[in-house]
Amino acid sequence: MSTTAAYESLCNHARETAKLASIMGLLEWDERTKMPTAAGEYRAEQISFLAGEIHKRQTTPQIAGWLDELVGSPLAADSHSVEGTVIRQLKRQYDKKTKLPQALVEELSRTSVLGQQMWVEARKADDFAKFQPLLEKTIELKRQEAAAIGYKVTPYDALLDDYEPGATTAEVAAALGGLRDALTPLVEQIVGSSRKPDSELLKRDFPVDAQEAFGKAASAAIGFDFNAGRLDTTDHPFCAGAGPHDQRITTRYNINDFSDAFFSTLHEAGHGLYEQGLPADQFGLPTGEACSLGIHESQSRMWENQVGRSRAFWEHFLPKGQQQFAALKGVSLDQLYGAINEVRPSLIRVDADEVTYNLHVLIRFELERALIENDLQAKDLPAAWNEKYQKYLGITPPNFADGVLQDVHWSAGLFGYFPTYSLGNLYAGQFYAAATKELGDLPAAFRKGEFQPLLAWLRKNIHAHGQRFSAGELALNVTGQPLSHGPWIEQMRAKYGELYGL
Repeated sequence: MSTTAAYESLCNHARETAKLASIMGLLEWDERTKMPTAAGEYRAEQISFLAGEIHKRQTTPQIAGWLDELVGSPLAADSHSVEGTVIRQLKRQYDKKTKLPQALVEELSRTSVLGQQMWVEARKADDFAKFQPLLEKTIELKRQEAAAIGYKVTPYDALLDDYEPGATTAEVAAALGGLRDALTPLVEQIVGSSRKPDSELLKRDFPVDAQEAFGKAASAAIGFDFNAGRLDTTDHPFCAGAGPHDQRITTRYNINDFSDAFFSTLHEAGHGLYEQGLPADQFGLPTGEACSLGIHESQSRMWENQVGRSRAFWEHFLPKGQQQFAALKGVSLDQLYGAINEVRPSLIRVDADEVTYNLHVLIRFELERALIENDLQAKDLPAAWNEKYQKYLGITPPNFADGVLQDVHWSAGLFGYFPTYSLGNLYAGQFYAAATKELGDLPAAFRKGEFQPLLAWLRKNIHAHGQRFSAGELALNVTGQPLSHGPWIEQMRAKYGELYGL
């Protein structure tokens, strides 16, 4: 077979596999938004079956034959070209997937679906014991996965690689440790300030239908294409793709908390913007897939925080909000800006302010490492969780629902995912600083409701590249600097220094 024919066969095979994966993605979206409760067990079987079929396709010996023809060929000479990226990344994927037994892949998928369903029940019942057996099973399966893939230092390395390809636990721990050391004194200064914004104005009556309309309008304004996506409700907000022009974003509503749904919606819309910005003609290939979850989170966190919590954003949107909500009538820009940026240690990660948010992530990173490394048993997780919250945030959860059961991730087997949230904050800080340097006064554009310049910059510098570069390479290419907490900390000091008179 010629090199050209081998490359075309490899790409066609990958595209067809992506069709199966997108079908599974749609089933998973439906399971978390629309599926009847009684359908849960069979849905687990459906997804397990599809996961097995996808794994068969990803590990077929045909791929090895095509790669043998291609790896040393001229097509692979430039590792960052479209062809070079496809060959390099599909080889990496093949080498990893072939280490995993099909039975393990299927059981992980089945347990993930059942685990998420049980998590919903346990959280509603505030009953960790109900969830514990499935959590224990999930942890054991993830340890088996790590052992099958292999690792040099810790099994957590093998799981982290699913979300931050090439990153190690030691590197991530160092990055987050540096962030923690710079962040802790800033949090202490803010919490110790005599200035206290009135966040109660966000706890008034905000009808759900009005919240949905306002959230959709804001998402559309920043560029989310609702002809190629939709917004629905769920227990835990997420973004899921079912094809190159089908992005599903979700949120959850609280009639007495405006921030809960609005910033979750904006966050997931940021994820959706990244997916909508990837080259559609490359769907199914590495050049049409996101670089890493840290980079993905940089997009959602930037639109949620650097944009959505900015004063300029609300100079544009407050008059629209006052038309939509009676509760915002008479609220000044200063009042609203202070309320949405109140810094206060809190229990719930997704509702946390942008300053203390990273402390929530650090807690989860440390706990899930301990679970995977067998330094912490699932039965002891609630006590360890409460201890960490007291240590990092000075508060103790009053129940399981607002404590150890608040996140869906571990029920879905997503060990290694949590640190990407903080990595995303750091990348967002760097990217936003670089965009500001190139584009000039971004707040001036936001005041006029002009978000396209920033989106176009992100599309050109980040979205268009797919997986051509690693997260570290992309940051270096775009900002001229490796991953650093410096720009993000500077932005926080400037913003909150003004707000809190520091």
